[in-house]
Amino acid sequence: MLRNSFSLAQSLRNSFSSNAWRAVSSHGPRQPLVSPERRLEKAHPTFTERSQLKYARRLVVKLGSAVITREDNHGLALGRLASIVEQVAECHLEGREVMMVTSGAVAFGKQKLAQELLMSLSMRETLNPKDSKEFDGATLEPRAAAAVGQSGLMSLYDAMFAQYGVKIAQVLVTKPDFYNEETRNNLFCTLSELISLNIVPIINTNDAVSPPMFIRDDEPAGGARRGIPIKDNDSLSAMLAAEVQADLLILMSDVDGIYNKPPWEDGAKLMHTYTSDDSNSIEFGKKSKVGTGGMDSKVKAATWALDRGVSVVICNGMQEKAIKTIIGGRKVGTFFTEATESSNAVPVEVMAENARTGSRQMQALTPAQRASAVNTLADLLVSREKFILEANAKDLAEAQKNGLAKPLLSRLSLNSAKLKNLSIGLKQIAEDSHKNVGRVLRRTRLADHLELKQVTVPIGVLLVIFESRPDSLPQVAALAMASANGLLLKGGKEAAHSNKALMELVKEALATVGADHAVSLVSTREEISDLLSMENHIDLIIPRGSSELVRNIQQQSLHIPVLGHAEGVCHVYIDRDADLQKALHIARDAKCDYPAACNAMETLLIHEDLMSGEIFTDVCNMLKREGVKIYAGPRLNQQLTFGPPAAKSLKHEYGALECCIEIVPSLEEAINHIHTYGSGHTDVIVTENDAAAKQFLGSVDSACVFHNASSRFADGFRFGLGAEVGISTARIHARGPVGVEGLLTTKWILNGEDHAAADFAEGGRRTWLHETLPLD
Repeated sequence: MLRNSFSLAQSLRNSFSSNAWRAVSSHGPRQPLVSPERRLEKAHPTFTERSQLKYARRLVVKLGSAVITREDNHGLALGRLASIVEQVAECHLEGREVMMVTSGAVAFGKQKLAQELLMSLSMRETLNPKDSKEFDGATLEPRAAAAVGQSGLMSLYDAMFAQYGVKIAQVLVTKPDFYNEETRNNLFCTLSELISLNIVPIINTNDAVSPPMFIRDDEPAGGARRGIPIKDNDSLSAMLAAEVQADLLILMSDVDGIYNKPPWEDGAKLMHTYTSDDSNSIEFGKKSKVGTGGMDSKVKAATWALDRGVSVVICNGMQEKAIKTIIGGRKVGTFFTEATESSNAVPVEVMAENARTGSRQMQALTPAQRASAVNTLADLLVSREKFILEANAKDLAEAQKNGLAKPLLSRLSLNSAKLKNLSIGLKQIAEDSHKNVGRVLRRTRLADHLELKQVTVPIGVLLVIFESRPDSLPQVAALAMASANGLLLKGGKEAAHSNKALMELVKEALATVGADHAVSLVSTREEISDLLSMENHIDLIIPRGSSELVRNIQQQSLHIPVLGHAEGVCHVYIDRDADLQKALHIARDAKCDYPAACNAMETLLIHEDLMSGEIFTDVCNMLKREGVKIYAGPRLNQQLTFGPPAAKSLKHEYGALECCIEIVPSLEEAINHIHTYGSGHTDVIVTENDAAAKQFLGSVDSACVFHNASSRFADGFRFGLGAEVGISTARIHARGPVGVEGLLTTKWILNGEDHAAADFAEGGRRTWLHETLPLD
């Protein structure tokens, strides 16, 4: 679909410059190739998803009065206007064709006239103090203000766009321009020529000579119907967008989008998507305080343009980078679409609300009931093996066809052994779940008959984003069920069939305890960036995937905490007192058992005293036999004349049968190397020297530090946690493999009689005890 949309946008752009419009010699009348009748027909299909908006090549951007006008209605909001100009200029420089419909001349003119009148009044008061009058800016004539403001507004736009090397042109329109067929055609031919000359047209109504335009739908003009009553800049923008066959119309207002009822009323909800079926489900409030249009006008204009092949977004122009954010596919404002195939899909906001309710339902269950749901899921993984593997086979076939990398194919693949291991892990989670929620951590008798308890409770609603690995889904779902958390899962598209099949089993298990909606799979095309902005619905984000995915989520999530690690740069250090066979066995397992895992060895450190012995040669030969491509660190590279190629970076996660080997002169240097280039994930020492091992374990500041054990043990299942929701290298809340414990927080419960804080003041009738009590 996206490729088709790109081709469509490309063909539209090409036809615009070569076929759709024709600029003729100035010696004769200019006629657009697109006839008036043709212009009122649907030119091309509209975009059906926000992710396709990045392919929009021809844009009309309408700036409402409330967007660019100061709150006092006298003058322009220059900072906001500069931001919008910057975004329009960026779109233009990217090769998009942009037209602007702008308000603001009246407000700008009022500001200038107000200054002149104040000076005039001041002079009059000086000459005749008895004749002084209080100035009221509201009495200024709007037409006069428009006449004064139009030149200043365009000068301002010209100066702002000039900062980006963009030329602009003013196009003033009045009511007769739409009555008369000749002037109407000339208008759109002028726009055609301006765009062909790489100029941004800025269209405005000439309010200095005419009142706000209004053309009735049934008023003939040159024998043709105009199609939409033009009574404000919203309808004007819709008409222009349809006439020039724009791909996207952005109507910028002072509200976030369309609400199902006036936004200040209780129960008002922002509608992220609007279709024709929604027309009877919304209530409109008052019109704009500073403009001629209202939300009713915007919806009518948007639906009219949509009917003629123009995609529309109504958004808050005061939002930072609104235009670029919309084109980037983010969920900003209300997107008007004709798509109906996904109308039955549950909005992700509703999923999150259901997850919150589901979490509370899970908390109300007994530990035995929660354990029963997890056990049911564990059994289904085995009994429905054929169903799961058939779905996984579809994903694998598509992945191979699309050339998915081998490490990702390995993560994507499911088999009978994996499913059985998953089932065993889930059984362990179920067994341990009896002591999760509601566990008393602390009891204190504050005073007589006043007892305080600290107990464990679920965090709330979790969002887990994972790539490639469908086995993550039942693991994370089981941990959420055991900890009574609500859960939203966003899986990679490469595992769509597997995830859907596994989600069916999760829902089946939850249904046995009446909490069907506690866990949901976000299968719509939600942009991850939109999910990261749902701080009112989501309490914790856990990314599981590539370092790039995790890093991007950590950077984008401004208000929701993220639990995870961006990189898994794990080290194995072979000390000078290491046992050769142990070193070979551990190094082989750490690198070759599962090279794509985040706990696989990426750098092998070897004490320089071992360079002349057998260990160095034997380790290198072993890795070569296993097919591992070796890179040399700087010190090793200096000592070898014909050694392996130099490593480009010592802080690199290969995620494949590749690793770096570096030599260090001492244990202390090994520790320093790990602190400098490691990611704080898992680091290992191989040695028979207990003192060296103790120093390493105590000094290395990583989430997991091992002695004579493979880095591959950094895993929730191997730690006895049943499964893990992820591995965290953070220092707050949870660190290392995160099981159920990392998905819990606490609350304080205080039981008293008639206790008041004032009772404990000096001379009061009660005294503090602060006596620690045994746990229940």
